[in-house]
Amino acid sequence: MSMQAASTQIASRAAAIVDEMKALEGPLLPILHEIQEEFGHVPAETLPIIAKVLNISNAEVHGVVTFYHDYRNHPAGRHVLKVCRAEACQSMGGDAIAAQISQALGIGFHETAKDNSVTLEPVYCLGLCACAPAAMLDGEVIGRLDADKIEEIVREVRS
Repeated sequence: MSMQAASTQIASRAAAIVDEMKALEGPLLPILHEIQEEFGHVPAETLPIIAKVLNISNAEVHGVVTFYHDYRNHPAGRHVLKVCRAEACQSMGGDAIAAQISQALGIGFHETAKDNSVTLEPVYCLGLCACAPAAMLDGEVIGRLDADKIEEIVREVRS
Protein backbone atom coordinates (compact mmCIF):
# COMPACT_ATOMS: atom_id res chain seq x y z
CA MET A 1 0.00 0.00 0.00
CA SER A 2 1.39 3.40 -0.90
CA MET A 3 1.85 6.15 1.67
CA GLN A 4 -0.86 8.21 -0.03
CA ALA A 5 -3.33 5.32 0.02
CA ALA A 6 -2.61 4.70 3.70
CA SER A 7 -3.07 8.38 4.45
CA THR A 8 -6.35 8.41 2.55
CA GLN A 9 -7.58 5.39 4.52
CA ILE A 10 -6.62 7.04 7.81
CA ALA A 11 -8.41 10.25 6.84
CA SER A 12 -11.49 8.32 5.74
CA ARG A 13 -11.71 6.26 8.94
CA ALA A 14 -10.97 9.33 11.11
CA ALA A 15 -13.76 11.29 9.36
CA ALA A 16 -16.17 8.43 10.08
CA ILE A 17 -15.18 8.38 13.77
CA VAL A 18 -15.54 12.14 14.09
CA ASP A 19 -18.91 12.03 12.36
CA GLU A 20 -20.16 9.28 14.71
CA MET A 21 -19.09 11.14 17.85
CA LYS A 22 -19.42 14.85 17.03
CA ALA A 23 -22.84 15.16 18.70
CA LEU A 24 -21.53 14.04 22.09
CA GLU A 25 -21.24 16.66 24.79
CA GLY A 26 -17.57 17.70 24.88
CA PRO A 27 -16.71 15.45 21.91
CA LEU A 28 -12.99 16.19 21.51
CA LEU A 29 -11.60 13.81 24.14
CA PRO A 30 -13.86 10.87 23.22
CA ILE A 31 -12.98 11.38 19.55
CA LEU A 32 -9.25 11.43 20.33
CA HIS A 33 -9.60 8.28 22.46
CA GLU A 34 -11.45 6.48 19.67
CA ILE A 35 -8.91 7.55 17.05
CA GLN A 36 -6.06 6.36 19.25
CA GLU A 37 -7.90 3.09 19.83
CA GLU A 38 -8.35 2.67 16.07
CA PHE A 39 -4.80 3.54 14.96
CA GLY A 40 -2.72 3.00 18.10
CA HIS A 41 -1.89 6.71 18.09
CA VAL A 42 -3.37 10.00 16.95
CA PRO A 43 -2.03 10.49 13.41
CA ALA A 44 -1.16 14.09 12.55
CA GLU A 45 -3.35 14.01 9.46
CA THR A 46 -6.45 13.49 11.64
CA LEU A 47 -6.06 16.77 13.54
CA PRO A 48 -7.37 19.04 10.74
CA ILE A 49 -10.32 16.69 10.18
CA ILE A 50 -11.27 16.89 13.85
CA ALA A 51 -10.75 20.66 13.97
CA LYS A 52 -12.90 21.31 10.92
CA VAL A 53 -15.85 19.21 12.08
CA LEU A 54 -15.78 20.57 15.65
CA ASN A 55 -15.24 24.14 14.39
CA ILE A 56 -12.11 24.67 16.47
CA SER A 57 -8.57 25.49 15.39
CA ASN A 58 -5.88 22.95 14.54
CA ALA A 59 -3.85 24.50 17.36
CA GLU A 60 -6.58 23.70 19.88
CA VAL A 61 -6.68 20.05 18.83
CA HIS A 62 -2.88 19.86 18.80
CA GLY A 63 -2.79 21.48 22.25
CA VAL A 64 -5.10 18.85 23.72
CA VAL A 65 -3.20 15.97 22.10
CA THR A 66 0.13 17.20 23.40
CA PHE A 67 -1.19 18.18 26.86
CA TYR A 68 -2.44 14.72 27.81
CA HIS A 69 0.29 12.11 28.18
CA ASP A 70 -1.97 9.24 27.16
CA TYR A 71 -2.21 10.46 23.57
CA ARG A 72 0.62 9.33 21.32
CA ASN A 73 1.74 10.85 18.03
CA HIS A 74 3.40 7.60 16.98
CA PRO A 75 2.44 3.94 17.41
CA ALA A 76 3.35 2.22 20.68
CA GLY A 77 5.08 -1.13 20.96
CA ARG A 78 3.15 -4.41 21.28
CA HIS A 79 3.08 -3.88 25.05
CA VAL A 80 2.82 -0.61 26.97
CA LEU A 81 4.44 -0.50 30.40
CA LYS A 82 3.55 2.50 32.53
CA VAL A 83 5.62 3.02 35.66
CA CYS A 84 4.19 5.20 38.41
CA ARG A 85 6.33 8.25 39.14
CA ALA A 86 4.08 9.85 41.77
CA GLU A 87 5.13 10.67 45.32
CA ALA A 88 3.89 7.50 47.07
CA CYS A 89 5.75 5.26 44.63
CA GLN A 90 8.86 7.42 44.80
CA SER A 91 8.83 7.21 48.60
CA MET A 92 8.79 3.41 48.31
CA GLY A 93 11.81 3.15 46.02
CA GLY A 94 10.12 4.02 42.76
CA ASP A 95 13.18 5.80 41.36
CA ALA A 96 15.34 2.70 41.76
CA ILE A 97 12.56 0.49 40.34
CA ALA A 98 12.19 2.79 37.32
CA ALA A 99 15.95 2.68 36.75
CA GLN A 100 15.98 -1.14 36.99
CA ILE A 101 13.10 -1.43 34.51
CA SER A 102 14.73 1.02 32.13
CA GLN A 103 18.01 -0.88 32.29
CA ALA A 104 16.34 -4.29 31.88
CA LEU A 105 14.38 -3.12 28.84
CA GLY A 106 17.22 -1.03 27.39
CA ILE A 107 14.95 1.97 26.86
CA GLY A 108 14.02 5.13 28.70
CA PHE A 109 10.67 6.75 29.28
CA HIS A 110 8.79 7.73 26.10
CA GLU A 111 10.81 5.19 24.10
CA THR A 112 9.91 1.97 22.33
CA ALA A 113 12.27 -0.99 22.12
CA LYS A 114 13.91 -1.48 18.72
CA ASP A 115 12.11 -4.82 18.34
CA ASN A 116 8.82 -2.97 18.97
CA SER A 117 8.11 -5.25 21.93
CA VAL A 118 7.39 -2.57 24.54
CA THR A 119 6.91 1.14 25.06
CA LEU A 120 7.92 2.54 28.45
CA GLU A 121 5.91 5.47 29.78
CA PRO A 122 5.79 7.36 33.07
CA VAL A 123 2.41 7.77 34.72
CA TYR A 124 1.57 10.03 37.60
CA CYS A 125 -0.50 7.87 39.96
CA LEU A 126 -2.24 4.62 39.21
CA GLY A 127 -4.34 4.83 42.38
CA LEU A 128 -2.36 1.95 43.83
CA CYS A 129 -0.48 3.96 46.45
CA ALA A 130 -0.99 1.34 49.21
CA CYS A 131 0.86 -1.16 47.03
CA ALA A 132 3.68 1.15 45.90
CA PRO A 133 5.79 1.04 43.86
CA ALA A 134 3.37 0.26 41.06
CA ALA A 135 3.19 -0.13 37.30
CA MET A 136 0.63 -1.00 34.65
CA LEU A 137 1.30 -3.46 31.84
CA ASP A 138 -1.25 -3.36 29.02
CA GLY A 139 -3.91 -2.03 31.37
CA GLU A 140 -3.24 -4.49 34.22
CA VAL A 141 -1.95 -2.90 37.40
CA ILE A 142 0.98 -4.49 39.23
CA GLY A 143 1.77 -3.50 42.81
CA ARG A 144 4.71 -3.96 45.13
CA LEU A 145 7.22 -4.06 42.30
CA ASP A 146 10.48 -5.76 43.11
CA ALA A 147 13.31 -7.41 41.20
CA ASP A 148 11.34 -10.64 40.71
CA LYS A 149 8.31 -8.84 39.29
CA ILE A 150 10.51 -6.74 37.02
CA GLU A 151 12.12 -9.92 35.68
CA GLU A 152 8.64 -11.39 35.11
CA ILE A 153 7.51 -8.25 33.27
CA VAL A 154 10.59 -8.25 31.05
CA ARG A 155 10.07 -11.95 30.18
CA GLU A 156 6.44 -11.28 29.31
CA VAL A 157 7.10 -8.32 27.01
CA ARG A 158 9.99 -10.09 25.28
CA SER A 159 8.03 -13.31 24.60
